[in-house]
Amino acid sequence: MDWVIEARDLTKTYKMGEIEVHALNGVSFTIARGEIVSIMGPSGSGKSTMMNTLGCLDRPTSGEYILDGEAVANMTDDQLASVRNRKVGFVFQSFNLLSRLTAIGNVELPLRYAGLTEGRRDRAKAALEAVGLGDRMTHRPFELSGGQQQRVAVARAIVNDPAIIMADEPTGNLDSKVGKEIMSLLLNLNKDRGTTLIIVTHDPLIAAQTQRVIRLRDGELDQSEGNGGNKQ
Repeated sequence: MDWVIEARDLTKTYKMGEIEVHALNGVSFTIARGEIVSIMGPSGSGKSTMMNTLGCLDRPTSGEYILDGEAVANMTDDQLASVRNRKVGFVFQSFNLLSRLTAIGNVELPLRYAGLTEGRRDRAKAALEAVGLGDRMTHRPFELSGGQQQRVAVARAIVNDPAIIMADEPTGNLDSKVGKEIMSLLLNLNKDRGTTLIIVTHDPLIAAQTQRVIRLRDGELDQSEGNGGNKQ
């Protein structure tokens, strides 16, 4: 099996004064390349910590994490940032676009961070066209609807051709109609490009569109973990 993610006995402990909080407690799983997976769990279950770890925003306290063939658990901050920029695309609930930049300027950002100059504008343009915003490239975020802003965020996530896309409640700030459009867009990108899609969600309707559900409870895998139905 071609695993894009291998997590083995991941733990994450935070110290709050004299108290230790075990956000992750010996979590192990694998995700295949091209798989669509949702991560679910109640508040405080470790979902955000898991997303930060898988997305290389943070490192585990212990355990092994291999992302697209690279062992990242013990990397320095600079090494982690490099891997994150090359291998992970993020889509957040609040879009996280820079208001001073146009749509194409926002999409170019990961390429700038990677030091790419040649072909940068063309790649950003192609990413925006892939999400149906070829006619909105020079618009700033305040000139776009919520759904259009999220499409810009998706274009930014795919512009570096990452190994995985991490989507954190990607439809949370959208109405149901636009939310369905964004989910359809993400699923189609997975189908067309083969990009691994990991969605952190509390919505069972979103999870039902994924191929597998990883359920967390109190920092551990919930033994009732089940499979979502693939609706593609």
